[in-house]
Amino acid sequence: MNSFAVRIQPSLQAELAAAVTAESRGEFYTAFQHLERAHVLGQFTTANHVRVHWRMFRFALRNSLHGEAAGQLWRLVAASLFTAPGLVPEGNTGGTDVNGFKRLPVPRDLKQALDAARA
Repeated sequence: MNSFAVRIQPSLQAELAAAVTAESRGEFYTAFQHLERAHVLGQFTTANHVRVHWRMFRFALRNSLHGEAAGQLWRLVAASLFTAPGLVPEGNTGGTDVNGFKRLPVPRDLKQALDAARA
């Protein structure tokens, strides 16, 4: 694991844990928002990128979001192929409601975490 991947882990793990907590409380919209935030943090390393899409896929299955689940299957393959060569759009939230190639603004707190992990 490269140094960026190691340094981004605490922020990434915090978002993934928050997603689990929110889902366990029945806060499904909030849970998916945390998965999207995890995606923004994890999309720069293949292992993390694939891991977040896997979590999104499982979330969609558990909650009978069939369109989201199908879209996440495609994104799992894309993440495994396009992350290493740097072909991922920064800020993309990873859900099927957003084009997989669209860049989006990175929330300030996530940008700070990304910048710190890159330093």
